[in-house]
Amino acid sequence: MHRCLFILFFSLLVTSCYQQEKPSIQEWENGATLKDSSYLPAIRHYAQDYNFCVKADSLNLVGVPNPLDISYSKTLNILTVEQGDRLVVGDIVVLPNDTVDSVWVQVLRDEETIGWIHETELLDAVVPNNPISLFIDYFSNTHLLYFLVFLIFVVTLYGFHHYNKHKTKLVHFNDISSFYPTMLTLLVSTSAVFYSAIQMYAPETWSHFYYHPTLNPFKVPMLICFFLISVWALIIVSLATLVDIRKHLSSTEYVLYYLGLLGICAIDYVVFSISTLYYVGYPLLVLYMIFALWRFYRFSRARYQCGNCGYPLHEKGICPHCGAKNV
Repeated sequence: MHRCLFILFFSLLVTSCYQQEKPSIQEWENGATLKDSSYLPAIRHYAQDYNFCVKADSLNLVGVPNPLDISYSKTLNILTVEQGDRLVVGDIVVLPNDTVDSVWVQVLRDEETIGWIHETELLDAVVPNNPISLFIDYFSNTHLLYFLVFLIFVVTLYGFHHYNKHKTKLVHFNDISSFYPTMLTLLVSTSAVFYSAIQMYAPETWSHFYYHPTLNPFKVPMLICFFLISVWALIIVSLATLVDIRKHLSSTEYVLYYLGLLGICAIDYVVFSISTLYYVGYPLLVLYMIFALWRFYRFSRARYQCGNCGYPLHEKGICPHCGAKNV
């Protein structure tokens, strides 16, 4: 089983999606040869013909041929685009005398809807039009984070109440003899720390990845590479966990255990992604790893196997699977 997972993991890394060359920066191509602060801030991560999707309720464009005409126009033709509309960048113009925002961007929805807008206003209301960027933007939403915190609080209270009352299986506390659930929680925690650390220490590198995402960990700087490897590992370990816990639990126990595992993973994601922003996440991650590994190897790891059917046992005695006596 472990050998098959290793082969699958290595194959996914080697054959992961190849992304054709896009407008890029020198640091992105060379790994991390230049410091994030010395080169990247002068580079825009989008250019002409770049595609955006409107995420705001609406966005107003000024329908003039040139942004220089805006200050001279007595009546402006305001064009409105709605949430979900696809926009293409037509041109980028810098007006040094503009006190609001010197950068104006021309975007096109169709042949009849072409207008100009300040860059800051545009970027606050749009998201790059590709599945990975849309996914990142969705999970970075503040409202979603608040909802997750509330949901986690409710699920945690219910889970611990059910655990104390019925002694149901729960990762870290009354776990099964499989290491995969523990590994999954550690991967979620580590990925959350990576995610926050990249945004703290290499914000422009993360911005470039956000505008030009890829699933290939070999075409990105080292920090993004580690993050993508952790994401691939999450996918593989999640699938292995689903298969393995099914061998240990009945259908009802399987559903309850899986929901509890999702709750623990959600708690890990929220706690570590937020605490890392305040530098607490790093020591907290080390302590959590020690706790999780100690709980598994001290209380959950099966030290024996049934001599009749091979079922993992925590102690010698009657096998709960086949009823054979092990001495």
